[in-house]
Amino acid sequence: MSIAFDTIPASIRKPGAYFEFNTSLAVRTLPTNKQSICLIVPLGANATAAPHVPIQVYSATEAGKLFGPVAEEMVAAAIGAYRYVAISAVGVVVEGDAEPSITAALDATALGGYTLLVPAWFSQTALTALRTHIQTYTDSIEQQSIIGVAALTSTLSAATTLAASLNSGAITLAVLPGTNSTARQVAAAYAAVIASEEDPARPLNTLVLKGIQVPTITQRLGRTEQETALANGVTPLEVAAGDVIQIVRAVTTYTKSAAGATDVSLLDLTTMRILYYVRNACRERIRLRFPRSKLSKKTPDAVRGELLDVLLKLEELEIIEEVEANADGLVVERSLQDVNRLNASIPTDVVNGLHVFAGRIDLLL
Repeated sequence: MSIAFDTIPASIRKPGAYFEFNTSLAVRTLPTNKQSICLIVPLGANATAAPHVPIQVYSATEAGKLFGPVAEEMVAAAIGAYRYVAISAVGVVVEGDAEPSITAALDATALGGYTLLVPAWFSQTALTALRTHIQTYTDSIEQQSIIGVAALTSTLSAATTLAASLNSGAITLAVLPGTNSTARQVAAAYAAVIASEEDPARPLNTLVLKGIQVPTITQRLGRTEQETALANGVTPLEVAAGDVIQIVRAVTTYTKSAAGATDVSLLDLTTMRILYYVRNACRERIRLRFPRSKLSKKTPDAVRGELLDVLLKLEELEIIEEVEANADGLVVERSLQDVNRLNASIPTDVVNGLHVFAGRIDLLL
């Protein structure tokens, strides 16, 4: 290998020993997966925050003074569910009783690095705007890692209908019919619980939404209703021992392919979170190792080696698996259309959650 220098010219003639510092090889670990929430809320009459300006808040009282009572309600629910949550809010001006457009507020979050977006409105119109925003900023160019979080407290039928209209692998919709907590509180608490788990592959099953009120027995989802929810892209919440609300299984609203076929590829919320994390880990390694690299015949192998190292480290953390078995699929090659570009295919066998155990008990007499 030839040694490249950033600051020591090859043309030096004066005798001496010259040294520069190279930090591009220093980081050998994977990036962290810190989560942060941004709420999209209506500005109250006495709000002091300007519209469409995200502000981080540290208490429900502070959120109330800045944005108004809805923000106070949602922040209280989020902090109640996970006290260490990093949470911000962005305000929307509401005129009369009409539901406002949240598009401008969503756009204002684009550079904030937020991983979880929670609007205060859960209509098809609002969540479609959220879906459009997520599709725009999580694509292969913007490469952000955003999950939209919503909730309904009305009926399972309303939730499955809404989920079908969204059909997004990056939006998760929880349902808890009959609770006296508002849908906004449920969504904020659900988002906080998601934020509390930084391991993208670890299922959220049984995690508790602290502070959310328990519905009466007659309004709780039964086993058949929970199965219906899960089959239709809705995350059911249930009452567990001790009268607490917990997640049954966190799923996304994506259930159908573009052709209309049933598609379970993005069923579990963990799958999208893993894909986001793998992308970020690979991107960060390339940016660290090859910020000013030449593209010679040696470069593709060097890049492939770094990507393989990232995948092996992801396997050690049980985020992906079967890296060696899929290694032949890890291809880094020159573009046939751009002399300055490398193309890569990166096989990613995600680690699935253990959601179902089936055992047969054989009677022996």
